[in-house]
Amino acid sequence: MADRRLFFALWPDERQREQLRSATNPATRLIEGDAVYRGNWHVTLVFIGPFPEARIPELQMAASTITVEPFRLRFDRVAYWQRPRIACLQSASVPPALDALVGDLNGLLRRFDLEPEEGVYRPHVTLARRARAFEPVVLARPLELEWSGFELVESVSGPGGVQYHALKQELPRHS
Repeated sequence: MADRRLFFALWPDERQREQLRSATNPATRLIEGDAVYRGNWHVTLVFIGPFPEARIPELQMAASTITVEPFRLRFDRVAYWQRPRIACLQSASVPPALDALVGDLNGLLRRFDLEPEEGVYRPHVTLARRARAFEPVVLARPLELEWSGFELVESVSGPGGVQYHALKQELPRHS
């Protein structure tokens, strides 16, 4: 069976996507780059990478045991990150409950013999790729979004670019 490209993410609902759009619209008008489709907006928690399709239900089952303490994530600026050449909405801090969630998910990866990415976790929403450098733009009004869960998301490359799809856990079928 084939591998599928996966990651865990905070997956905004439509109301949250609209709040993100409203908060970032003035700043994104100044960004030169390839805008990320709004339906792809998310906050990556832990990148998994290629993962065997046959083991996805096992991964979903293990992830379902992780308890998420509800938290608020405060986004306050749009910034340019040079190495990946992205424009992103970012948060100045990581709430303790979000830090714990990322730690739990990294621990989950180790149970599947996967090594988590190293480095400091920086929550963000990518707004544009192949962006040109710009000075950070502080939002006129910071945006706080509430989270109480996370999703397993698949990255699918196609002729129109990359699409992200939250994978809903499949329930066992009864005959």
